[in-house]
Amino acid sequence: MPSIVSQPVAEKLTQSAIFLVVTLSPQPQTDVAVRQLCADMSSLLRGIGFRHPTRRLSCTMGFGSEAWDRLFGQPRPADLHPFIEIKGEHHAPSTPGDLLFHIRATHMDLCFELASQIMSRLGDGVTSADEVHGFKYFDERDLLGFVDGTENPSGQAALDAVLIGEEDPDFIGGSYVIVQKYLHDLAAWNKLPVEQQERIIGRHKLSDIEQAEDAKASYAHNVLTNIEENGEQLQIVRDNMPFGDVSKGEFGTYFIGYARSPARTEKMLNNMFVGNPPGNYDRLLDFSKAVTGSLFFVPTASFLDDVDPQGAPAPVAAIEDASHASAPAPSPDGSLGIGSLKGEPAHE
Repeated sequence: MPSIVSQPVAEKLTQSAIFLVVTLSPQPQTDVAVRQLCADMSSLLRGIGFRHPTRRLSCTMGFGSEAWDRLFGQPRPADLHPFIEIKGEHHAPSTPGDLLFHIRATHMDLCFELASQIMSRLGDGVTSADEVHGFKYFDERDLLGFVDGTENPSGQAALDAVLIGEEDPDFIGGSYVIVQKYLHDLAAWNKLPVEQQERIIGRHKLSDIEQAEDAKASYAHNVLTNIEENGEQLQIVRDNMPFGDVSKGEFGTYFIGYARSPARTEKMLNNMFVGNPPGNYDRLLDFSKAVTGSLFFVPTASFLDDVDPQGAPAPVAAIEDASHASAPAPSPDGSLGIGSLKGEPAHE
């Protein structure tokens, strides 16, 4: 068996990023264009990144639930579903998104060039649902003035947090990602005393040192986003970035969280928006409003390389009809031949 190469979901933070979410048009040629882009993505990255190899160009490509069914059919990732809207003390909306491109580099020029090439190849087959250009702000701070991402795992711990293992054998090495665009009311936030800001976040603003456990408020952001199961902390990898448009008075944070199961991130968000216990919500949301929300599956780079541009999943009706008939005979490789790739099994 060839080795599985994951997409760079645990890549180190960079100075620049573009977060691009698009929706697909219904035309059949759109599917061919998307599959062709999948197969060509590694070549595009090499061609553009080679111009400045030290600038660390990378791209993670993710697929929404409906897009996966349309492009690849069965089998499908076990936990893939649309982003679930949350209505609590504050609202986390679910917004359209078929494809996600998370483009990173130390300089925006490479991010911009790759985004341009992607959109050129997809053409009229896609419509932009959201495009955000993120930037590093001083020492990894968000526009609220606090360091963002301090508790990210690193090394093997990061890989363990984000990469699917034997729990979903068809998709080992893949990942899930949830994205949300938050807009900040900086005028209101900056009126708060620093001590109150620190109580909301659960960290000291200047030093970035975490507050003592017995000093934290129960509604502190880092209390409600700390998820444990059977005494073990369930981690995710965040690659959040600030963005803004000064002339429009728009200031925000683009949240992007990778995890081997979306349930981890969904639990964090439920704690934030509904509260734990209900009503004890994240007071940061009094100043930061979520305006988008989408969930994507990130297959391995090996999967993308092997996508057949002309391949097509079985029609949904055919899949449903098959469920009422006897099971089809598997091919020699053990698959059912649905969601074909370039002469290889459907998944690693």
